[in-house]
Amino acid sequence: MKAVMLQGTSSDVGKSVLCTALCRIFYEDGYRVAPFKSQNMALNSYITADGGEIGRAQGVQAEACGIEATVDMNPVLLKPKGDMTAEVIVRGKHLADVEAGMYGEETVHKLWPLVCESYARLAAAYDVVVIEGAGSPAEVNLRHRDIANMRVAEMADAPVLLVGDIDRGGVFASFVGTLAVLPEHERKRIKGFIINKFRGKRELLEPGLAWLEKETGIPVLGVIPYVDTQIEAEDSLSLAGLRLKKGDADGETLRVHVIALPRISNFTDLDPLYDEPGVDVRLVDKAADWDDPDVIVIPGTKNTTEDLLWLRESGLAARIGAAVAAGAHIAGICGGYQMLGERLSDPDGVESVHREMEGLGILPVTTRFVADKTTVRAEGCVAEAPFAAGERVTGYEIHLGRTERSGGPLLRFADGRLDGTVALDGRAWGTYLHGIFHNRAFTRAWLNHIRREKGMAPVEGQIVSEAARREASYRALAQLVRRHLDMEKLKQVIGLK
Repeated sequence: MKAVMLQGTSSDVGKSVLCTALCRIFYEDGYRVAPFKSQNMALNSYITADGGEIGRAQGVQAEACGIEATVDMNPVLLKPKGDMTAEVIVRGKHLADVEAGMYGEETVHKLWPLVCESYARLAAAYDVVVIEGAGSPAEVNLRHRDIANMRVAEMADAPVLLVGDIDRGGVFASFVGTLAVLPEHERKRIKGFIINKFRGKRELLEPGLAWLEKETGIPVLGVIPYVDTQIEAEDSLSLAGLRLKKGDADGETLRVHVIALPRISNFTDLDPLYDEPGVDVRLVDKAADWDDPDVIVIPGTKNTTEDLLWLRESGLAARIGAAVAAGAHIAGICGGYQMLGERLSDPDGVESVHREMEGLGILPVTTRFVADKTTVRAEGCVAEAPFAAGERVTGYEIHLGRTERSGGPLLRFADGRLDGTVALDGRAWGTYLHGIFHNRAFTRAWLNHIRREKGMAPVEGQIVSEAARREASYRALAQLVRRHLDMEKLKQVIGLK
């Protein structure tokens, strides 16, 4: 078994996407390959076939490898609940909510043997393991609690490629500075640099590359251009870039406001809205940005009650209520679905200190938070809605709440369960099904229903399935990285024939 590890000069330099690319490249080259990230901090989750919860990036990377994701691929997942507290998920299951200081001084050391066991199982089953680091290895204040970067590289005896984001500037200083703070035995593990998100002419960069190689003695293995990869992002640091995205503004356009909750989770649910023609998507996090939307979407959140309080304090709750009263359509996913209801109760303090709270009162549902967390894949069909009737949908559930409805359900799952609620003659609906918009026929039918109601022409044309889109993205990403990364030299570094 061989391994390679990608570490970054900081967060959001593109490690996850580059690991996905390497996973697909090795898969195309005939290797049995698997991803691994020992500890992930992200609010974007992925549900394995057996109901385990891991970081979404490792689920995507496994898909690029042509295999099912397992909890061993991300044995520790941290999901922030507040500024200093996170839910700790170990091998796919909730362990505890832990304060940051306790986690760093106590919990993390107990988890290290489990990380090693998970990696050993992957190493025994695959030819190549592509390992992703977390943040940066240069955080000297956190070295004693590292179970995500150089300690993992040493455990796996893996060469390290250091990734830097040239688009944010200072990439050469970032490389040299990272090397400067690492001890000698860790510096020796770094076998190559990858410059990511490059815009411009390569020849203008050449003098800098020559200087870097001479200064450090480490080769630059690739300069990867800036490109919209269509690969799902790992965490909310990537969400800011969506503010710059617009839908197709030609002709009649539906104005969609997505509420950018402070604790937004599984925001990749929103990606398909950006792909839809004739849709202008705006992320809104303050009342001043409100602009008479046709459609409002409230996404998932790690803390429903705290984000519901934020909605009220920011003035957005009042804007949402007025817009719906004036005829706007609204949809809520998971925490957003809970907020749209009449009441939320948390008598045991499962989610927060708020024991009882009024919802937005748009859907006829009430939610009670319970300690038993639901993590499951689901499939079924649209039940009672004036659009997409009978349409098959798939997705996954991650929630603590139990919701009771007095209206008609949105979905009927294959196991007989009913999910979600529809109200206001179809203008309002909610669901626990993450990924519902990735059912492209459902999304098109819903948006076209709104268009017809408003006297707009429906969007016609072929609908490309989510599976086909993802497969095309993996192929395109692999081709791009092959062109700009010295794969022969990389294979020599790894020791692959």
